[in-house]
Amino acid sequence: MRALLCLALVACSSPQQATMTNDNTAPTWFRGVWKREWVRDRDVPAHEDRIVRDVQTPSVFGSVRIPLARPAITATSFEQLDDVQLRALLEQKGFAGIATFEDRVAVWEHQIDFRPPGGTDTARLTRQSPTAVLEEGLDGDFAELWWNLAPNDGRYLGIQVTRQGRVERVLSVVGDHFVYARNRARDLPRAESLVALVDQMHATRAQIVELLDCELSYGFVRGGRVPWEIRHSTLPWREGQSLDFARDIIVDGNGLRVSDGSVLVNTFTPDDLRVMFSAAR
Repeated sequence: MRALLCLALVACSSPQQATMTNDNTAPTWFRGVWKREWVRDRDVPAHEDRIVRDVQTPSVFGSVRIPLARPAITATSFEQLDDVQLRALLEQKGFAGIATFEDRVAVWEHQIDFRPPGGTDTARLTRQSPTAVLEEGLDGDFAELWWNLAPNDGRYLGIQVTRQGRVERVLSVVGDHFVYARNRARDLPRAESLVALVDQMHATRAQIVELLDCELSYGFVRGGRVPWEIRHSTLPWREGQSLDFARDIIVDGNGLRVSDGSVLVNTFTPDDLRVMFSAAR
């Protein structure tokens, strides 16, 4: 009831005027942790059939999108999944990378994407209230309402790991929330979806596993049951576990260090970082 009341208030309020940044980074009102309330396609009424969590720093971002209809999975590896469960994972979505912003228009570069590459991910953003943002396709083909899950306290971290010119990992942190992305071994060819790609390839079980071996995980740095707890993941057995990647990050007098990694965004204090990453060990 509370969620419906909030949505009604958002729908009845007029969009607020907001000033964008002049350096192509996200406006302050769009930096944060977001839950998608609904999506509306051109011919489909507003609905939500996924758990969607987005973490947006001034530039680095991550998004995890798990179907509500994904079956309950108790397996601890791909090998333990049956064929039905394996194909259910093909319906997941998630991506991470760098976003740029200009005149309320955002462009999200998918440096890591759970699905095959598609067109440019761009949209127009309108601030509906202090806690709600409406995202609309530039040609009006879709709309999405986003709800802010956490106050913007100005603490951001964005790390990118690149090897031989290919982005392998992205970590985006806003306050106590994170999205982590780990790329699969090889880039996917273009296709309408992972399901379509599997059908086109007449993929074997081993090939399907290779396609699915891409992690997009959302969780809490210290607010979970364990440090860096994963709450939602494209690898279901990772849920409830600690994020392994956090243990690879070293904090010393020179700042953050991670093999082949670059810190693209950081507003956490040295003390904050020591507490965050020492807890992972």
